[in-house]
Amino acid sequence: MEGRTRFDPQEVEARVFAEWMEGGYFHPEAEGTPEENFSVAIPPPNVTGVLHMGHALNGSMQDALVRMNRMRGRNTLWILGTDHAGIATQSVVEKGLKAEGVSRHDLGREAFVERVWEWKAEFG
Repeated sequence: MEGRTRFDPQEVEARVFAEWMEGGYFHPEAEGTPEENFSVAIPPPNVTGVLHMGHALNGSMQDALVRMNRMRGRNTLWILGTDHAGIATQSVVEKGLKAEGVSRHDLGREAFVERVWEWKAEFG
């Protein structure tokens, strides 16, 4: 990094990620007592199209807890989940439909579900 003022994570992330995958760090064995293991399930941000400070705070706190427990020698697992905000997503899609002058009932179930999947593809 001589002569540069900014860190470029793309220069090292692929190498580090490969090392972590090869080392099995994402899949520790749950051995020993419960006190020797630590896991956190991290849901991704809601598929509502809006991120806020709470998302950053939640991720930062989980990251700190996982790292601390790993440094203490516990088997740690920080596992990714899937979206958990079906009702919030439905609400956002329905607001968009209302702006178009239609409702989910006007579309029918299949067309509405298709619109929700389109929203998820764009903002998920």
